[in-house]
Amino acid sequence: MADVKAGTHQLFLREEELRKSIELLFFAYRDFTGEVDKVLEDLSFGRAHHRVIYFVGRHPGMPVSDLLAILRITKQSLSRVLGQLLQEGYIVQREGIRDRRQRLLELTAKGIALEQQLTERQRRRVAQAFREAGPQAVEGFRTVLRSLIDEPDRARFTSDPKPGLASRRDAS
Repeated sequence: MADVKAGTHQLFLREEELRKSIELLFFAYRDFTGEVDKVLEDLSFGRAHHRVIYFVGRHPGMPVSDLLAILRITKQSLSRVLGQLLQEGYIVQREGIRDRRQRLLELTAKGIALEQQLTERQRRRVAQAFREAGPQAVEGFRTVLRSLIDEPDRARFTSDPKPGLASRRDAS
């Protein structure tokens, strides 16, 4: 993160500019999730279901403990959402090889199809925004987003295209 040098006039740090950015984040999030929300609603799912589908799809074989760490939700909250996804055949759960108490999650073919459908809508929106902004703006945007993330999770976002949970997975 760039240091703010004392004595320089950094207009983007003024109260009104910060508030404009906060407002932009609210509107961007609303529209980024809006199209996907309609698909989820037809399935009687919500955004929590989408987050679970997305991260399990991104990290096949992910332990439930890693998913809890990413989502920062309680076991009880995850249990309700995960139970529905398991019951409706979007996710399968298996025991870990070394630790049979460990529950590893993977998308089924049905889950992969849903994840692709949802992600494609958001991917198109992000790709269009990136095309309009250009490569320097994209890198600046990513820098800002990484800086908004709490420090412990920033390490997930390196040059690796699939930021990492590999070190915590059951090595099978």
